[in-house]
Formats: sequence, C-alpha cells, structure tokens
Amino acid sequence: MSAGLTGVTPIELPGWVHTYSGKVRDLYLPADGSAVAAEHGDVVLVVASDRISAYDFVLPTTIPDKGRVLTQLTLWWFEQLEGLVGHHLVTAETGPTGVPEAVAGRAMVCRRLDMFPVECVARGYLTGSGLVEYRTSGEVCGIPLPGGLEDGSRLPEAIFTPATKAAIGEHDENVSFEAVAATVGAEDAAVLRDLTLAAYARAEELTRARGIILADTKLEFGRALDGPNRGQIVLGDEIFTPDSSRFWPADTWQPGRAQPSFDKQYLRDWLTSPASGWDRKAELPPPPLPADVVEHTRERYLEAYRRLTGRELP
Repeated sequence: MSAGLTGVTPIELPGWVHTYSGKVRDLYLPADGSAVAAEHGDVVLVVASDRISAYDFVLPTTIPDKGRVLTQLTLWWFEQLEGLVGHHLVTAETGPTGVPEAVAGRAMVCRRLDMFPVECVARGYLTGSGLVEYRTSGEVCGIPLPGGLEDGSRLPEAIFTPATKAAIGEHDENVSFEAVAATVGAEDAAVLRDLTLAAYARAEELTRARGIILADTKLEFGRALDGPNRGQIVLGDEIFTPDSSRFWPADTWQPGRAQPSFDKQYLRDWLTSPASGWDRKAELPPPPLPADVVEHTRERYLEAYRRLTGRELP
C-alpha cells in the first residue's frame, strides 16, 4: 500500500509495486513472481524524483534533472568509498532484473536494510543548526567547541552530531551521542559514529582537491538483511549530494557570513525574499517557483556534479 508523502502520483512500473513516497524518493517493491525478486531476493527500487523541498515543505515545482544528479552522484560516491564502508546498491543497470527503462539514470535496485532511526551527521565547519546551538551553549550535540567561532568557521576536527529522523513536514532534532547509544545500543552507536566520520574524512579530502569544501553532510545507515554484507552496518539512501550535504566553493570561503553553495540555497533565499510573497511564519505552502529560479537551482545541481566527478551528467 502506498504511504508517506501525500499528493504524489508515482509512475507505474511493470514488475514493481509502489510502496512509499518521501520528500524526494519513491520506493517500490518487486511484484509477486517478478524476475527481479527471483534474481536478487529482498530488494527495493529507489527512484529519485525531481521534487525539491525547503523549510520542511515539498514545493509544487520540480527541478529538471535533479533526480538524475542525486542518483548518479550517489553511484560515483559509492565507488569512491569502496573498501571503507559497504552500501545497499545491487544494480543501477536497466533490464528485466534491473532498473526499468522509464526511470533509467535516476533509480537503483538496492538491498532492503533494517534502518537505524538516526540521521548521522558529520560537521567539519560550523553553520546551520550547529551554529544556532553553538551560539546558545558553546556546544553542538553536547560537544564543547572553542570560543569565537563564526558562521562558516572550520572546526578543529570533524565532529559527529546526530539527529533524530523527523516525519515529513517536521524538523530533525539534534541529539547527543549518548542519546543515540540509548536508542540503538552503545556498540552500534560507536560504529555509526566511526563510519560517519571516516566517510566524511575521505569525501572531504576528495572535494577539497576539486576546489569544493564539504562543510557538513548527513548519512543514513542500516543493517543488511541478506546479500554479501548480511549482518553488517552499511550505507543506505543517498550520499554526498547537494540534498544531503553543504558544498561551498573553496575560493570564496570566508568565515563570518553565509557561504555561496552548490545546493538549493538560491531557492531558499528566493522563498524568504519579498519577491516570493511567501510568509514562512504563516505555515502556508510556498508558491510555485518562477522559471529563472528553477533554472538557476538546476544549474547549481549540475555544476556540483561536474565539479565533483569531472564529467557531464550522462
């Protein structure tokens, strides 16, 4: 039965049954007797749509090519993290036991995971909700930080700042490591922390070599139920994309102000400007996006893909 985000009409895919829609992704399970189930076992089709969200709303306007950018970047990052941490990908190739042609380029057949109810966040720079918390207490998720830090300041070392997973339309809430340990157990909490910081360290090194600062990122993990990684904690969902990470141009980085970014910040800025006519405090849905905002946002996603991978979006 379909669930999750309301008002979405997912595409019908032969051999697959739609089961859930999130802010961006649509999930499908193999239909009874399908070839993909016989070939791969317990899998799920993860389809990245062109939907975009901001301020906990899914906007009525889509961003062309966004779903392909998210999927292709995730596939590229899985390759870069080979040998460091496992993942849930089975195949992104099209075919009877792979991705349907109708969603080629923006979908992955993945192992189903027993997901941890934790957003695993790594921060190498201070901004966003971490900055808000720091200004109040001098800490982020219970981790004391040096005084005098500003918006965009680089931290002495990357920190693990987990958050609860919020329902659609609600805010994630930063929590301490101890709170994660109380939820999933101390041993698994330590593995989640260590894998998050190790993945961030490798990604931060790669992005820096390409002139991009990876300020922070959000990862999700689950325990593999079958397949070659059965029983192991592996990456799920997407990784190191403009939807889950803050990417800043290194040549314009300047602490003490908001940084230009390769993500949807331009869209957020328009929504909160007088030009949109939207009152965020009124809790009414945002208006449709004008064509120039759509194109500018699309180009930021495409530029992130080009800069990171060194190639054009296939």
